[in-house]
Amino acid sequence: MDEQTQIELEAAAFRRLRKHLMEDRTDVQNIDMMNLAGFCRNCLSRWYQEAANARGIDMGKMEARELYYGMSMDEWKSKYQTEATPEQQAAFKVAFEENVGSEGK
Repeated sequence: MDEQTQIELEAAAFRRLRKHLMEDRTDVQNIDMMNLAGFCRNCLSRWYQEAANARGIDMGKMEARELYYGMSMDEWKSKYQTEATPEQQAAFKVAFEENVGSEGK
């Protein structure tokens, strides 16, 4: 497979993952994704931001999130986010430190 085709396939897979998380499975909470998989929608938006910044595109955290989510974080939270349990919050602290650490703060 040539490099351009690989890039296009990877981009298509990313777009499908985004659609799955943003349209098909809005019921899946970020905190559960982070606790189980070590990443969530916010991580994906941060990786998008980092890729843009690496290419010299000035993009902040909130701009990247809004581009990824297709809406403001406040709107996403009001539509889809539920209250985290104390157990979820405790597991998140561990998962965040293990998977993101100080780089995501």
